[in-house]
Amino acid sequence: MVAGCTTYIVNVQSTRECQVLVVGGGLVGLTTALVLRHHGVDVTLVEKRATTSPQPKARRFHVRSMEIFRELGLAETVREAARDLAEHDRMAVGRTLVEARQLPLRHPTGSAGEPIEISPELPCLVAQDVLEPVLRQAAQDAGACVRFRTELTSFAQDADGVRAELHDHRTGRSSQLRASFAVAADGARSPVRSALGIDRSGRGAVGGPNVNVYFHADLSDVVRGREFNLCQLEHPAAPGALASVDGRFRWVFMASGGEVERDWPALLRTVLGVPAPDLEVRSVLPWRPEMLVADRYSDGRVHLAGDAAHVMPPFAALGANTGIADAHNLGWKLAAVLSGEAAPALLDSYDAERRPAGWFAADQSSRRQLDVTAEPDPTLADPFVLAAGGYQYPAGAFADGPVEVEPVTEFAPAGRIATRIPHRWLDPGLSTLDIAGPGWALAVSDDPRRWAANDLPVHRLDADFLAPGEALLIRPDDVIAWRGTDPTAPAEVREKLLAG
Repeated sequence: MVAGCTTYIVNVQSTRECQVLVVGGGLVGLTTALVLRHHGVDVTLVEKRATTSPQPKARRFHVRSMEIFRELGLAETVREAARDLAEHDRMAVGRTLVEARQLPLRHPTGSAGEPIEISPELPCLVAQDVLEPVLRQAAQDAGACVRFRTELTSFAQDADGVRAELHDHRTGRSSQLRASFAVAADGARSPVRSALGIDRSGRGAVGGPNVNVYFHADLSDVVRGREFNLCQLEHPAAPGALASVDGRFRWVFMASGGEVERDWPALLRTVLGVPAPDLEVRSVLPWRPEMLVADRYSDGRVHLAGDAAHVMPPFAALGANTGIADAHNLGWKLAAVLSGEAAPALLDSYDAERRPAGWFAADQSSRRQLDVTAEPDPTLADPFVLAAGGYQYPAGAFADGPVEVEPVTEFAPAGRIATRIPHRWLDPGLSTLDIAGPGWALAVSDDPRRWAANDLPVHRLDADFLAPGEALLIRPDDVIAWRGTDPTAPAEVREKLLAG
């Protein structure tokens, strides 16, 4: 028996049961398992690979992702894993690495130009191959049944659940698993999405071929005092961008053109501007930026998340962050349905909310280019809107009626319905982002006792965006579901939303 799963015998074949099957053991799949365990859901995760990602891949995790890790009790653990890049939050530019200069940091400001704090968490730089093992261990510690080297070979769903056929590559044995729901976080080429016949729409390829060269070289002395996240190198021999993976030994050079068979050690030494005698190229991966979003995120009892639902260029660092937000949105809804608190119709709001959000992120990513010196396009979303998950859902699980529109080209959160609650400190160490999750909560601007009949945690909030007597009903994923002054309304709105 695998820990966390129930086993019984049917026709001499072992069949395990769980509430949710997660397919895919990358960043999004592991986060999905963690969110589900946070809500008390019995979850099994299967991954056909033997280990987590061996490649750095995603590295920048925006404040919204860190807020989600904060709720899961993992923010400090993630930061500890990211300690090597703790001071590498700047951009740089130069003809070679030796000649590169740091660019100034941009800080968010209010309407009067004063600096503002957008989150209780700072963004975090940590390579995917460093973070995934941390999340895997955390998921196991939280009670998830995590099975690597286990491949989903087929599945079928009916009115009661999903039956999955699994193959264990360690033992060579096959087994069945029965789950109430399944989440496909199995990557851009998602076999689950293909089996469901879900097409994708979007711009497709949005640029020419590129190549990522992952190499090791001790460049700590070269970058000391000019630490960076990304450095644009403009040497004519091989213009591109150098990304810090650990700030000292591990680096990724991103160049245009799909040529893999080049003398990369010589080219790298040229664009670095140093001999780097210990330089060793570990891999050369060709890739091409694409913008594709699944035409639907849900099919019966199966839901898509992460790259299975959306692929986008890396230029806004939104791919993994958007997938983590998918997991956060879907997790509480699955838990509410499984516990009987909500009707199955609540799950319709996952597609209604996250598919437009995925399209928005993919569109924003595809409209940007890898040029850290370019002037910002005033028609694009403000970078802090992207970093803080400031997208406003056009439809979904929130109160009916007119909704004030959240601006996109400026960062001006004001507690609008269908948006993430703005960050404000309530007490030292306690943010408005801390008051909901895994349950619902109320933030009120007057006497909390006036709202006690709603049977929800009530927090007094003296904030510039709340008028006297106003309150916000906050969902478990920090999204504002209702705003108003009627103390009887929150319970009614919540009941209606959970009914789907």
